[in-house]
This record gives sequence, structure tokens and C-alpha cells, in this order.
Amino acid sequence: MINVVVADDELPAVEELAYLLSQDARVGKIYRATSGAAALKALEEHSVDALFLDIHMPALSGLDIARVISRFSNPPQIVFVTADEDQALEAFDLAAVDYVLKPIRPQRLAESVRRVCELVQEAPSKPEMITVDQGGITKMIERDSIAYVQAAGDYARLHTQDASYLIRVPLNDLEAQWGSAGYVRIHRSYLVNMEKIETVKLATGKASVVLNHTELPVSRRALPYLRERLSANRVRPL
Repeated sequence: MINVVVADDELPAVEELAYLLSQDARVGKIYRATSGAAALKALEEHSVDALFLDIHMPALSGLDIARVISRFSNPPQIVFVTADEDQALEAFDLAAVDYVLKPIRPQRLAESVRRVCELVQEAPSKPEMITVDQGGITKMIERDSIAYVQAAGDYARLHTQDASYLIRVPLNDLEAQWGSAGYVRIHRSYLVNMEKIETVKLATGKASVVLNHTELPVSRRALPYLRERLSANRVRPL
């Protein structure tokens, strides 16, 4: 299944396209955007395989968004959905998968979904990238490089082998978003990457894990689930 963003500056058009896509069993989550800025924000917040974009939107047009996305390390596929027949050539110059004319025919939209699915399946698996800020400079880091995450109020601090980064996302949200990627909550203040655990220490009345040569506490409440995951990952505690 593919996750998509639907972007059009007219809300009825967004809802119509979202409804048609929801009828296709190959489409998973559908994120709605009524502006180019909202579409880019959806890409930052969610894992997206494709964007279905109107070309004519104020401020950031669909073509503008395609130009921005072309600089991504792992860009989602782009399908333009528009009433304008005249910009197909420019759209395909921007590597669009398809160009669907309004009014939308379900059969034609299904063909676009098929093309997206084929490309997504053929694409090599690429690491999930996280946008962070360091000293006023925005950069991208691989999520897999993060050993653990530390709570900081409404923020969270990401710890890698060489640095740490503060992002404006609560730890609870990251726990929900990254659970399927192997990140486990071991304490109210810590979320850890199971693949980065070096050592597990068990003693009477307490437990801890070592990641990045840093020892972190494991709460009593979190310990049973951690044991279960350690067993699945074949990590043996000391």
C-alpha cells in the first residue's frame, strides 16, 4: 500500500480526489493539503510515497513543489491532477509519474496509482531521513543513526554517535511514529533504538541499557516489554 498527499487550493477538489483514492485498495493513508506549504509540511511529518498535486495553487504551485522535491534524497512520486492541458511537457520534465486531467475519471486515476505502486516497489530501500537544525543550519540525518532520544518537554533530543539535535516533537509522538522502526520506550525520559543497544544490565530492583557508551535507566513498567523485545532480537542481558 502507498501513502499519499493530496494537494489542491480548493477544498472540494481535495475531498473529491481523496475520496476516489480511498476507494483503491492499494492506497493507505491519505493526507490532505489546501496549499503548497501545507503539502511540504505533510512531507516533513509523514512517510509519503506520492503526491497528487494541482498545478495552479497560490504562492507555491504544484510545479514549484515538484522542483523542491526533486532536491530530496528520496523524493516521493508526483502525479499532477489539473484542468490545464498546456503544462504536461514541463510536468514530465520534472519527472512526474503521470498527468491526470480534470474531471477525474476513476479508471484513469487507478492507472496513476498503478504506475506509482510499480515505481515504489522497484525503488531500492532508502533510509528514513530526519530534518534537524544545528547552529542555525538545517541538515538531514538518517533515523537509523539515532541511538536514543531524550525527552525535553515539548521537544526531544536525538543522540547519534557524534552529535545531538533538538527537535520540536514530544517524545510521546516519536514513540508512536517510530515504534514500527525498532524504537522502544524504556523510561518516561528515553526512547531507544533496539539495534544500537550494546549491553543490558539487570540487578536487584533496577535495570539499564548501554547505548553509545551511555547508560540509561529502564523503568519497572517498561522492563517486561523490553525483555520481550530483547528476546525477539536475541539480545542477552548481563
